[in-house]
Amino acid sequence: MAEHGLSRRGLLSGAAAGGAILAIGGLGEAAEAATTSGSLPTSVDVVVVGGGLSGLVAARKLVASGKKVLVLEARNRVGGRLLNHTLRNGSVIESGGAFVGPTQDHVLALAKELKVETFKEYVTGKNVYVSADGSTMKYTGTVPPDPLILADALLLQLRIDEMSKQVPVDAPWTAKRAAEWDTMTVDTWIRQNTLIPTVREVIKAYFQSAFGVDAEGISLLFLLWYIATAGNETNAGTFERSSGTPDAAQDSRFVGGSGLLPLRVASALGSRVALNAPVRKIKQTSTGVTVVSDRGTVTAKRVIVAIPPPLVLGIDWSPLLPPRRLQLMQRMPMGTLMKVDAVYATPFWRAKGLSGSGVLNSGVVRTVFDNCPADAKVGVLLAFVGGSSWQQCAMLPLAERRQLVLEGFAKVVGAEALNPVEYVEHDWTHERWTMGSPIATVQPGATVAYGSTIREPHGRVHWAGTETATYWSGYMDGAVRAGERAAAEVAKLV
Repeated sequence: MAEHGLSRRGLLSGAAAGGAILAIGGLGEAAEAATTSGSLPTSVDVVVVGGGLSGLVAARKLVASGKKVLVLEARNRVGGRLLNHTLRNGSVIESGGAFVGPTQDHVLALAKELKVETFKEYVTGKNVYVSADGSTMKYTGTVPPDPLILADALLLQLRIDEMSKQVPVDAPWTAKRAAEWDTMTVDTWIRQNTLIPTVREVIKAYFQSAFGVDAEGISLLFLLWYIATAGNETNAGTFERSSGTPDAAQDSRFVGGSGLLPLRVASALGSRVALNAPVRKIKQTSTGVTVVSDRGTVTAKRVIVAIPPPLVLGIDWSPLLPPRRLQLMQRMPMGTLMKVDAVYATPFWRAKGLSGSGVLNSGVVRTVFDNCPADAKVGVLLAFVGGSSWQQCAMLPLAERRQLVLEGFAKVVGAEALNPVEYVEHDWTHERWTMGSPIATVQPGATVAYGSTIREPHGRVHWAGTETATYWSGYMDGAVRAGERAAAEVAKLV
């Protein structure tokens, strides 16, 4: 652990199911594959809307308790914001969520049960800081590339950690200073609490990677709550654990890609998962719920909705969503984020004594990561292009955008980065059923005014999805926790 809790990234950062089908609860027989066409059952106990990790975990728990469940997924695949990508040589990387770390107990327990192993993120060697004028500095551990920036950044981090301790993870709107913090953007607060303007540019590396937005678009209360959730029931959340690598959020990855988790859960659920089935209408009565999808209409006793908040607004609700719930959903946009990987014959930067980690003060690439598969048979560099950086390049022709990204990589690891053998990018704003970044952020004022509705059932409808988690919201662990909570709610009522 780094001195003062500020690591090399810290504030300056930001397939197939692969084996035998696993049993769920009392199921010992191999289940059929998820359906992509054909008729659906007319009636079940519970419909789960959304076949991402959270919805699948909820379905898994309910099936284990003996309930008849149907998962309706709009895409032609499961996984939601998790998506494996197979490279030309057969290696697997992630185009979606990838990292796990300590205190993410629920997703790690699920992975162990599903026999998906983890491996440590590569952090050996020196990191590179690229200043606004293009000059570079190499550093290891806690040695800063710019002592003035680090001092100011460290002060900010300490203040954020102290303030986040005052925010209840399950009810941030009840914090003593909630009203004050919720009316202020993070950018406003940073301007009031830093002495060096350059710090604002460096901090973009964190916000653009984590949220797909810059600090101007996020409520300070939301950020403090987000930091508070970066822990568990016995470990308070910290900025370092939220943004760091060793012993933090980016500590490890999954062998074979994080996409194995939803693939293996869905494989065991089998025909209980219906793909190509976007839900268009949810109608409730005193006796049940009718769910209308593109694959057919199903009645149920209860429904769990596990989709990104903006997509909730696309469903025709009868009765309508409660006004405060509707207002909250309207104020939880998905950020703009593109995940980009450049592939090389070898991880050549390791031979240079470089970790592959970099922070850049300008350009479309603000952070660089070593994203090699576990066996490192190929070298892979990763960048998240989000917020104002996404706006700068997303509309450019692919060739121009690719060049800008590779130039950013080259500043960190050398000119060899300009000539990858493969280039992969996934712009999540193009995903119809995600619409942006890994987590929906909350706009200023919305948490205090409407936040208490985030997990409040709407009649027979319950809510899952990583945004509804009280720990590790925005991460896989939050998705798993939310699915488990929603399933427990429903199991008592069905």
